Amino acid sequence: MEKTMKAVVYKGKGQVVLEDRPVPVIQDPRDAIVRVTRSTICSSDLHIKHGTVPRAKENTVLGHEFVGEVVEVGSAVKKFKAGDRVSVNVETFCGECFFCKRGYVNNCVEGGWELGCRIDGCQAEYVRVPIADNGMTPIPDDVSDEAALFNGDILATGYWAASIGEIKPADTVVVLGAGPTGLCTLMSIRLYSPAKVIVVDVSGERMALAKEQGLADICLNPTKVDVEAEVLRLTDGRGADRVFEVAGGENTFQLAWKVARPNAIVVLVALYAKEQALPLHLMYGKNLTFKTGGVDANCCEDIMKMIQCGKIDTSCLITHRAPLNDVMEGYRVFENKLDGCIKWVITPYERD
Repeated sequence: MEKTMKAVVYKGKGQVVLEDRPVPVIQDPRDAIVRVTRSTICSSDLHIKHGTVPRAKENTVLGHEFVGEVVEVGSAVKKFKAGDRVSVNVETFCGECFFCKRGYVNNCVEGGWELGCRIDGCQAEYVRVPIADNGMTPIPDDVSDEAALFNGDILATGYWAASIGEIKPADTVVVLGAGPTGLCTLMSIRLYSPAKVIVVDVSGERMALAKEQGLADICLNPTKVDVEAEVLRLTDGRGADRVFEVAGGENTFQLAWKVARPNAIVVLVALYAKEQALPLHLMYGKNLTFKTGGVDANCCEDIMKMIQCGKIDTSCLITHRAPLNDVMEGYRVFENKLDGCIKWVITPYERD
């Protein structure tokens, strides 16, 4: 008799439901089956829900940010065994192709299956993790599941973004967006010790958190100040040395290049729901460098070491916890930014 579990399933545009699904099984010798101990709701899940991710497949289990315990491994898995605690990478990659060998694992020719988008993800009781030796990171005994929870997704994204930003110690950095990914980007930017960090967001609560955590020196609310004028004032009329666009809002791409100084680097981290215009005639002469793309999440072991030694602490992101039973309420609260929600953590399903 086929075993079943509870899982959050994308049924089509605007339709996400909690339903019974078969417990996953090993399909390839490189697979692992992981029992989910903590997962989350991510902004990317909302993009899928609303039909703005064309590659997302209907009837796919959502979710891509999680930790858990290995319950079974395929015959080709060498690094892990049943009972191991692991964080799981948002990306699936082979480690051997042209792109993987150069560190561009987001473009892996074999992987790129994207948990919770094109194959079943983690808002469930169990997950099949393909190419598990590359897709999982051991959690040390002195690191809790929740401390490691964001390692494979938003923290990996922030770390990747900061690394390609080429930040120098004297730089003024602007970060557009203080949501979960923006906060993780800020944590990673601080590893490079820039001179000044300016955060821009419409949420006073989130900017206050960034300030309290020592992640931001200055906070600007675009509904209250002219951000472009204020950044120019704070940088002697030049503009920011580095700009990270993590908001993905209606006008945030345009704001990103406008607040950048000539010859600056602009890192586009956000996933846009709509097409963005690149007005080259308006930015002519600024000689900007744009860096874009999906996260190359190939530094998860390094990030885990920084979590272990306390250089990165994401506990401030977790504002809500509830079992998988209540996940639909989680979607409502997280999507509408109710009750100060930054991250809704899904704990295991509770059976009567």
